[in-house]
Amino acid sequence: MKATQRLHNLGQSIWLDNITRDLLNSGTLQSYIDELSVTGLTSNPTIFDQAIKKSTAYDAAIRQDLSEGKSGETLFFDLALNDLTRAAAMFRPIYERTEGVDGFVSLEVSPLLAYDTQSTLAAATALHAQAAQPNLFIKIPGTKEGLPAIEDATFAGIPVNVTLLFSREQYLAAAEAYLRGIERRIEAGLKPGVASVASVFISRWDGAVAGKVPDALRNRLGIAISGRIYAAYRTLVSSPRWLRALNAGARPQRLLWASTGTKDPTASDILYIQALAAPFTVNTMPENTLKALADHGTIGNIMADDGGDCEDVLKQFANAGIDVDALATKLQIDGAKSFVDSWNELMSVIAAKSDTLRTAAD
Repeated sequence: MKATQRLHNLGQSIWLDNITRDLLNSGTLQSYIDELSVTGLTSNPTIFDQAIKKSTAYDAAIRQDLSEGKSGETLFFDLALNDLTRAAAMFRPIYERTEGVDGFVSLEVSPLLAYDTQSTLAAATALHAQAAQPNLFIKIPGTKEGLPAIEDATFAGIPVNVTLLFSREQYLAAAEAYLRGIERRIEAGLKPGVASVASVFISRWDGAVAGKVPDALRNRLGIAISGRIYAAYRTLVSSPRWLRALNAGARPQRLLWASTGTKDPTASDILYIQALAAPFTVNTMPENTLKALADHGTIGNIMADDGGDCEDVLKQFANAGIDVDALATKLQIDGAKSFVDSWNELMSVIAAKSDTLRTAAD
């Protein structure tokens, strides 16, 4: 049995952190579903930037959109929703079989809106309506300004993937926003079973402290932070408040491990996959990490409910001069900026390709 199947059997959902039209057209995504236990996927501006830049698979669709007067963001979301609608259809049997727990794809609102509550909510509402897919998450960043949009989107019945979370405190704030949205639905007499995931970014922690801590702490910060967050997650979903919501028909917001590709070439290529195995969670993996897990991966113990030795490890980082609270804030700000940079690059790529295709058509 492949390690991917063992991880799935353990109770963790494996999602692919990638989507391209070539993946869809070639049958590769379907093979990952059939052979590697992939049950969902995520996307972001960087993924689409690379997909459109490096492939001619989108050219015909871009020509069609140009002929209809579309450009810029409108053209991009048309391309993205085409891909994600096709992927959602492929995962729909999983979504139906799991009663809406699994089988999701994700689309992000414009990163330019990360600090604009009302525009984020408006964009999430419009994209959800345009997609018209029950198993499509709208990704909203867990910034201070994003939290009210998460609550209101949840209240409106929009499935949300909360992105750009790094610390326990950021996760708990996102979970609180989701739960408030659910409680408002219960109070209003609406069905409370609106799905959500909270995406915690892992590998960026270790990248941020590389070369700044003793060798004994190398590549241990992301895993320690994950243990702290997982302990908070387990406590939260068993709390009286959550149990009351569950009794009314709600479902817990699942924890999702993101940024789980190993950045350090000297470390195991499945470092974070092995360390973050836990039931009723999601691990969204880059394609190379997924293949590595299937090829030579092993799955050992699952994460400790109480975070194991995470607090002891975090004390060692504190003694080494690392302020994890300040770093979490910086990582979220830097992450939002990197998504904006990728978004601007994506818009430039679309504009350049549009110009090329127009010229070729003349």
